[in-house]
Amino acid sequence: MKVIERTKIWFTISLVVILIGIGSMLFKGFNFGIDFKGGTLVEISMGKELNDSEIKEVTDIIKKQDSSAVVTTANNNSQVDVKAGEDTLTEAKLSTITKNIQEKFSDAKLKSHDRIGSTVGKELTQKAILSSLISIVLILGYVGFRFEFKFGCAAVIALIHDILVTLSVYSVFSITVDSPFIAAMLTVLGYSINDTIVVFDRIRENLKKMRKKTIEEIADESINQTIRRSLYTSITTLITITTITIMVPAIRNFGIPLIIGIASGAYSSIFIASPLWVLFKKHSKKKVKI
Repeated sequence: MKVIERTKIWFTISLVVILIGIGSMLFKGFNFGIDFKGGTLVEISMGKELNDSEIKEVTDIIKKQDSSAVVTTANNNSQVDVKAGEDTLTEAKLSTITKNIQEKFSDAKLKSHDRIGSTVGKELTQKAILSSLISIVLILGYVGFRFEFKFGCAAVIALIHDILVTLSVYSVFSITVDSPFIAAMLTVLGYSINDTIVVFDRIRENLKKMRKKTIEEIADESINQTIRRSLYTSITTLITITTITIMVPAIRNFGIPLIIGIASGAYSSIFIASPLWVLFKKHSKKKVKI
C-alpha cells in the first residue's frame, strides 16, 4: 500500500472535514451543556416505570412552570431528568413541579437538584483548554526526546487534527459538549499518540536497516508493517466502546467523543502523521543542500 504518494488525497479529505467544521463553529457554534453555560439540573425518581402517556403527563407539568426546560427519562423511564437555564427554574417553580408530580405519582421524590453558575462554566472551559495545551506540549517534548523533533511536530499536528475533527462533528451535528467530553478528548490524545508512536518507532528502525531506500519508501514500508496491528487494535477498541455506548446510555457523553476521536486517531496515525514527517524530512534536506 503506497500511502506517501497519495499524501495530497489524505490531506484534502482531512482539510475538507475540518473546514466544514470550522465554518460550523464560526456560524453555528457548539451545543454547550449545563457544565459550561450554567443552569439547573434536576433528577426526579418516579418509583415506577412510566409509559408514554405518563411521561407526557409529567412533561406537561414541568413545561407549565418552565417552557424552556429540557425533559428526558433515564433508568428505563423510572427517572425524569430536567435541564433548565440558570435563572428560569426557580425554587418556587421546582417546589410546585415536585408537588404536582407527587399528587399524580405518590412514589415520586426529588432525587437531586444542582445549580451551576455561568462563572463555573467559564472556569471549566479555561481549564479544559489549558489541560489540552499542556498535554500537547508534554507529548511534543516526549516524542521529540524519544525520537527527533520532526517526529514530535508531525505527531502534535496529527493530534490537533484529531481534536479538530471531533470538534467539527460535534458542531455540525449539535452534540452536547459537557465535562465527560473533555475527559474523553484527553483520553483520545493519549490513545492517538500511542498509535502514532508505533508507526514512528518502526520508521526509526527502518532508517537504520534501509539506508539505500528513499524516505518515501521507508515510510511506506514502515506503515505497511504496522498498519494491520494499528487497524486491529483500533477496530476492536471501537467495537467495545460502541457496544457499551449503545447498551449503557449513562456513559454516552463519554463514549461518543471516544468513538469519533479513536477513529480519527487511527486515520491520522497512518495517513497524516507519517506523510507529515516525510514532508518535514524532505524540507530539511533541501535546506541543507542550499
